[in-house]
Amino acid sequence: MFNPVSNVVPARDPELEALLNSVSQQQLVGYVQMLESFGTRSTFSAVDRTDFGLGAARLWIYNEFLRVGNGRLQVEFDTFPLTLDGLTTDQQNVVATLRGNGSAPGAVLLVAHYDSRTLNPNDGVSRAPGANDNASGVAAMLEAARVLSSQTWNQDVVFIAFAAEEQGRHGSRHYITNRLPDSAGIDAVLDMDIVGGRPGIPQSVRVFSPGPDTSLPRQLARYLDFVGGLYLPAFDVNMVDAVDREGRYSDHMTFLDVGIPALRLTESVEDPNRNHNALDTSDALDYTYLRQITQLNLAAIANMIGAPPQPAPPTVSPMETAGSVILTWPVDGTAVGYVLSFRPVGTTDYAPFRFVRAEEAGQVAITDLAPGTTYALSMAALSGNGRVSLFSPEILLQP
Repeated sequence: MFNPVSNVVPARDPELEALLNSVSQQQLVGYVQMLESFGTRSTFSAVDRTDFGLGAARLWIYNEFLRVGNGRLQVEFDTFPLTLDGLTTDQQNVVATLRGNGSAPGAVLLVAHYDSRTLNPNDGVSRAPGANDNASGVAAMLEAARVLSSQTWNQDVVFIAFAAEEQGRHGSRHYITNRLPDSAGIDAVLDMDIVGGRPGIPQSVRVFSPGPDTSLPRQLARYLDFVGGLYLPAFDVNMVDAVDREGRYSDHMTFLDVGIPALRLTESVEDPNRNHNALDTSDALDYTYLRQITQLNLAAIANMIGAPPQPAPPTVSPMETAGSVILTWPVDGTAVGYVLSFRPVGTTDYAPFRFVRAEEAGQVAITDLAPGTTYALSMAALSGNGRVSLFSPEILLQP
């Protein structure tokens, strides 16, 4: 019989809180200003200079991953030819991998595109500082890589600075097609695109995740919202039921196209006057806001890769009494407990959780569900310090 009393619950882990507090606003400012200093990071800009253009920017990102990686990041260029309007160029994604200890399979991806553009997407000469779009996302990614590289985790994390996003997601398309034939190993993708903020906008972030409310990206957004509420309760996650803003796109869509759960994170209110022009400069950003975006991603990823592995959905067996079921699942030896979520379909947030200690897990009877209600059932594993894994994919039941 299920015992609702348990001292095993998701909680703020002091060690993770210390990591979040170590996020450096000064580093974020320096990253954005450095990327801005290259003048333009256009797909069509110079690749043979060290002070200007795309080539200088991608080399700096590569070297910065090496610098902040604490000797743990495996950094590489992912090079591919791109032909646009009769011009062929060599483009390069910058990929940095932080290997886990092997106790959890798969990987989590934190990504951001590094190219910039003017209103003319083929202009490789004019100034395109791209501070918010998207030096801000690259800065947050680099800082997250620095912080996470200070420790060893249970699962791999891959940081990717994508090229040629502004002309149609070419960098992420190449990566998916040529570098990742087996997409089953990716548990989650968080894509930061235009996250610099500016003074006066709401302290929240828009997270784009297409429905229905049982879709994998929607479930990932729900997890991000939950973990964010634990660690950054004053910084809201606004879940938007859409792939992206109307008529817009980012690299998360490339992963969605092949069934990988992926989210786009974007500042709460954008300034259209600074979109794809020389006004998108570093002095307009709110670095306190950018620091919170970085901390949100860190909180979510550190829980994913620092908790026991994501469990598979449990087996559900009906009982004779209405509103009663038996759940069966294999218990992971590193989990101290499990979180059960019976979310009524159509609701946005997790319903009140039920908690099971590891010694009681494996086969649990639930006897108080509302007959006739359709629930989306999922479960997550807990570590002894309160870290919570990704929830299993939701399954529907009507007891």
